[in-house]
Amino acid sequence: MKRPALILVDVQNDFCPGGALAVPDGDRVVAPLNRAAEAFAAAGLPVLATRDWHPPATGHFQAHGGLWPEHCIQGSPGADFHPDLQLPAGSLLLYKGITKHLDGYSAFDGVTDAGVRLADLLDGQGVGHLFIGGLATDYCVRSTVFDARRRGLKVTVLLDAVAGVNLQPDDSDKALADMRQAGARLLATDAALAELAKSRRPIAKT
Repeated sequence: MKRPALILVDVQNDFCPGGALAVPDGDRVVAPLNRAAEAFAAAGLPVLATRDWHPPATGHFQAHGGLWPEHCIQGSPGADFHPDLQLPAGSLLLYKGITKHLDGYSAFDGVTDAGVRLADLLDGQGVGHLFIGGLATDYCVRSTVFDARRRGLKVTVLLDAVAGVNLQPDDSDKALADMRQAGARLLATDAALAELAKSRRPIAKT
């Protein structure tokens, strides 16, 4: 039976209020993601976290003709995870956007320190259902959901654990609608965790 995994997308200082490319209410995703990570770890289920990890001269930065200001430079404080994010021991880290011309929106663009890609990690751990939260709804979360669905994975988006850049005011709403149309379920974190716990509860012998 395929098992679930949790993936936290880019909960980094530069994407939170005060950062170089801040999601206006990005801080609000931290508490529900901490609850989710604790629950998954307690159940012995995989917890993964992605981080943008850009080289200093990256093609999509504004200084080099791209869209975004410089952010999440390799080894910089802005690339660090939010200080209140509590990743359980044994969480798997993936790095994306690590080359000059790769945006690396999707978590599926990420690799581990050893160069293992997310899709191979999930296959190796028998994962068939991704629970996804993080930043940003309208970019990296959306791209991750689409890639997961293209690979035939079941997807649950944690509604209170995503927040958007919203270059246009309705970008996040459109992204959520797109993800739902792609086959993702959208649930509040506590509802998703309750459903997960119920699905994994041993069946009593009669």
